[in-house]
Amino acid sequence: ENVGEVVTLSDVPSGHKIAVRPIAEGDMVLKYGQVIGRASREIAAGEHVHLQNLAMLDSAVSHEFAVEGGPTPLLPEGERRTFKGYLRPSGLVGTRNYVGIITSVNCSATVAKAVADYFKTNGFGNYANVDGVVALTHGTGCAIPTNTEGYTYLRRTLNGYARNPNFAAILMIGLGCETNQISHLVKAFELEEGPL
Repeated sequence: ENVGEVVTLSDVPSGHKIAVRPIAEGDMVLKYGQVIGRASREIAAGEHVHLQNLAMLDSAVSHEFAVEGGPTPLLPEGERRTFKGYLRPSGLVGTRNYVGIITSVNCSATVAKAVADYFKTNGFGNYANVDGVVALTHGTGCAIPTNTEGYTYLRRTLNGYARNPNFAAILMIGLGCETNQISHLVKAFELEEGPL
């Protein structure tokens, strides 16, 4: 879509966004056709779009489609298809048997990758049932404010990895000085500690 000419109203840091047309308070803000938030106040065309005027607000979208549908009748037990999966203690079923290495902070990413690379190079020894070892790293965790969306999303993502049924085990690596402490993650998400 051609929006014509837009003049920035102030200096805009490299890589940041500007509004190409006026955006009313509460309207969704799009970048490349995807919603990135809602305008927390009116935004003028040419204005820098960032934390001062963009927020993640509760969505009022209704997801009540196909409410008239009913449950699908199950096949009798003997006619159901099965697969060779891994039943986890949580009751979830995985189709892989990986070991995940989760970092609590970006500074421990190198160590996590080195551990995963060791097994890629040297194999799994007596553990032929292990499909692989994967490092799950990120770029934050150190001095991140605990009352921000970023902190909430980071912890929710790490919890999702830790509970993924495709992981037979999770190893958490951190430095101990980060805001995102492993002991807090284990307690907050009620994770079970295994043998060390």
